[in-house]
Formats: sequence, structure tokens, C-alpha cells
Amino acid sequence: MAAIDCGTNSIRLLVADLPDPSAGPQAPLLDLSRRMEIVRLGQGVDRTGRLAPEAIERTRIALADYAAEIEKLGAERVRMCATSASRDASNAADFRAMVEQTLGVAPEVVSGDEEARLSFTGAVRGLPADAEPPYLVVDIGGGSTEFVVGTREGGVQAAISVDIGCVRMTERHLHGDPPGPDQVADAQADIAAAVDRALAAVPGREAATLVGLAGSVTTVVAIAQGLREYDPARIHHARVSADQVAAVTADLLSKTREQRLAIPVMHPGRADVIGAGALVLRVIMERAGMPSVVASEHDILDGIAWSLLPATS
Repeated sequence: MAAIDCGTNSIRLLVADLPDPSAGPQAPLLDLSRRMEIVRLGQGVDRTGRLAPEAIERTRIALADYAAEIEKLGAERVRMCATSASRDASNAADFRAMVEQTLGVAPEVVSGDEEARLSFTGAVRGLPADAEPPYLVVDIGGGSTEFVVGTREGGVQAAISVDIGCVRMTERHLHGDPPGPDQVADAQADIAAAVDRALAAVPGREAATLVGLAGSVTTVVAIAQGLREYDPARIHHARVSADQVAAVTADLLSKTREQRLAIPVMHPGRADVIGAGALVLRVIMERAGMPSVVASEHDILDGIAWSLLPATS
């Protein structure tokens, strides 16, 4: 099966085989290819309400490469989900036509609730034993952040999507290099208001474990661990304290873009928005009263792949 997650900041591909049924219900997918490109599809959407033509073209180039990989590996089922930027854009039809022509399947512009369910499914499968349920899963994207509460056995209990992604918050507030104290304070207030709305809608403060998804979280965790290169195996299921997240966030927001680019684990396409992403994570931990976060490299992309399971499985 092939899963594509097209978000506000990045587009990602997972081509995988199903595990052998005898491996048990928590067995992971058997990855054949897992790729990510920063295409910034949501460039300017918060301001203009439209997808920029150059952003659609960047996405087309990456998608054509993914289509060739899917064909080479012989995936039998393909699903592409497009998230916040495509929900917000007035010219979403242009994007849809491009995808159908390039990939041969239509993109599904999933609702916030479906996005949350897919993220939860991908994240909680295979969590370590010390990650106690119920879980609060937060997926910090480019345009939005999903909050999902539930358990592995019972599934999603409650979910909400709010518009506080790393690209959206950077474009809205963090204009300096580095951003000034007033800009950071405005961003923090905006994020805190949205987080409080989310936590009023889902019982996140009652969860035992916070699970953090997507590039902002995994980059913060990699920095907190002092990694000299981005190592998914060391980041996946690593636990980082609230104090460590706060320290990394303060450091990132004090640096220039050039200084952030020099951090060994920093993806070049993430350097200008990582400060906002880290701030979203820090505020969530503060407002939810979470002492630590467990990072997961498995997220909505894995959830999309699991959704392609045959109905008889």
C-alpha cells in the first residue's frame, strides 16, 4: 500500500507491506519507502486564502517523484490525504486537478476529525509499555494542530483541530530574525487561547501520556537529546521533559534563521518555522499540565496506510 500525507509545510510518502497476521495486533507496517519533502503548500494561505501557483508547482514536482516510486514498488492501493492548507484555499480545485493528473488518484481533503483519527491510529500502535493510557495525541502541523484523546482498545474518545500550525503562527506573528519579545508574546497568547479552546473540547488534562507527532516535535526532541544527526530510531518513542522543551524553545526563538540552520538535526525547510512549532508544543504542555512528551515518528501517514487494510483483515 502507498500513503501520501500532503500538509501545509511538507508532503510525505510511505510505501509499506502489511505485517504477517501471526505477528500480532501491535506489529508495525513493513516499510519499503518513507520519504519527506518540504514544499510549503500553505505558503501565504493564512493571508490570501489561496494556494500560491509556485507552491502548487513545488508540490507537483515532489508528487511526480513519489508517483514513480509507487509504481516502481508496485503498490496495490494508494491513498492521498490533503490537510489544512487545502481545506482553507479558495482555489483548491486547481490543486485537486494537479494531483489527479500527476498521481492518478484524487486527493482526499480530510476533515479535522478524520485527520485526528488517522493521526491517533498511526501514533498509538506500538507505543511502549510505560506510555500509560489514556493518551493525548497532538499533531503539530504547518497550518493546524490536532488534539485527540483516547486509548488503544477504545479508540478515539474526543478530537478537535485548531488553526495553530508552525507556518501559520510564523506568518502571523514571528516576523523578526530572530523574532522580538512582543512578537513571541503575541504568538504565545494566540496559541494559548487556541489550546485552551481545544482542552475545553477534549479531556486532554485527564490523559496520562502526551504523545507528540510531526516534524516540530521530533526536531525539538532531537535537539533536546543532543543528537549530531537526525536519527528516527533514537527519536521514536523518546521521552523529553517539559523543562527540556521550554529550554529548547527559548533557544530556538533567540536564534537567527542562519543560526538555526547550523543545528545539526535541522531540516533546511523547517528552520524558519521551528520556533513557532516549538512554542506550540511548549504551550500545550503548560496548559495541559504535562510533565513530559513522548515523540512518535509514526503519525497520520501510518494511519492513512492502516486505513487501506482490506476489509477482511
